[in-house]
Amino acid sequence: MAVVSTDDRTTVLAAEPFLPGDAVAAIEDALGALGATGGEGQLHRLVIPSLPVASVLTVGLGAPRDEWPADNIRRAAGVAARSLDKAQSVVTTLSVLDLGAAVEGLILGAYKFNEFRSAKTAPKESGLRKITALAADTKSATKASLKTQAERAAAIATAVATARDFVNTPPSHLFPAEFASRASALAQSAGLEVEVLDEKALAKGGYGGVIGVGKGSSRPPRLVRITYRGAPKSKGAKTVALVGKGITFDTGGISIKPAQNMHYMTSDMSGAAAVIATTVLAARLRLPIDVVATVPMAENMPSATAQRPGDVLTQYGGTTVEVLNTDAEGRLILADAIARACEDNPDYLIETSTLTGAQTVALGARTPGVMGSDDFRDRVARISRQVGENGWPMPLPDELKEDLKSTVADLTNVSGSRFAGMLVAGTYLREFVADGVQWAHIDIAGPAYNTGGPWGYTGKGATGVPTRTMFAVLEDIAVNG
Repeated sequence: MAVVSTDDRTTVLAAEPFLPGDAVAAIEDALGALGATGGEGQLHRLVIPSLPVASVLTVGLGAPRDEWPADNIRRAAGVAARSLDKAQSVVTTLSVLDLGAAVEGLILGAYKFNEFRSAKTAPKESGLRKITALAADTKSATKASLKTQAERAAAIATAVATARDFVNTPPSHLFPAEFASRASALAQSAGLEVEVLDEKALAKGGYGGVIGVGKGSSRPPRLVRITYRGAPKSKGAKTVALVGKGITFDTGGISIKPAQNMHYMTSDMSGAAAVIATTVLAARLRLPIDVVATVPMAENMPSATAQRPGDVLTQYGGTTVEVLNTDAEGRLILADAIARACEDNPDYLIETSTLTGAQTVALGARTPGVMGSDDFRDRVARISRQVGENGWPMPLPDELKEDLKSTVADLTNVSGSRFAGMLVAGTYLREFVADGVQWAHIDIAGPAYNTGGPWGYTGKGATGVPTRTMFAVLEDIAVNG
């Protein structure tokens, strides 16, 4: 038996057989008596006296397969973790099928956000603190490889949890200046370069979109730049720009949203949260590429100083925009950030945001829409599906640009049609991407925040999407260019 300690949370045991034969028989008999079918997510709690554990939890994986997709394992582990909310230590055999997916699923499924609960409602137990994962004892499963797999999975899950924490923090406590401060502290703890532009620097630098959106709030905007330099000095190393929308709360501004469900707009900075978490993760796992994150942050409020429908602003770089709808604010701050990010001459640009309600109309609450350069868009969407975040490629028809023509400025920020809202927003953003940069936008308006019941490794509230997608794309670029 090989024991691999990875951190305070995860231990891997490489052993064969995994369970004694009499224990396996007892589990099978008990499941038969209960009429278990093995349906996906089906749970049964058993007491098996021959095993040195308090109880055995079985979780169904669904119809039998020759090979289980990683996300099936991840979801099953998440379901198990959510049902073990009072357990502090678990031993899992799901890791025999996929070590990394099992560890990720358990950590993400066990996630809780209790920062604002008083002693009256805060759970007395601290939650899952120790995972012991059983893995196959084979020649290829060396201590080093098992340790690497478990550490990588724990780091990814921790990054997703970091994004979730940012999003779940209410806007009373996470406004632009505070968001910038927390992002800076997190990045600096990982040894990254950080630059923060306040409202004066933004005005001086010509960031008209960020300033325009933030004008209505008493809490002024910020723009945070985080740089990770991991590329070797060899020829051909890639630079990736990441951009994420950081609207810490979105009332819609003067074009105000309906009161019903407005409280969910605490999630309108989910793109920024994912970008920050992904950049720090790239540094902690030492990816051999350069990553530069540009994160605009603002609060979109109605007031005497707020921008009005019909106002004209100048985006970073000089493009003038007639603001026909102040609730289409995300594209305004993103356009500034995209134009600035392209000045770094990146090979790739990935940006993400809760861009449009039209995304949920087109694709629902769990499927991000991916727009951008055809080849890179398809690559990002494919990788997103591989990691279980389910991105789907969407077109950007050339004729939609006609709908963004203004009578008084270079562009309008919305079209006059109610159709193709997600694609219109993508078309707008495309105007600010420099020639030669391979680009993808991930619209996560629905997938960023779960307003329904928990499922798989996803609880109610922030999901952390698309942190895992962006990191997997960075890994793919590091390997394949």
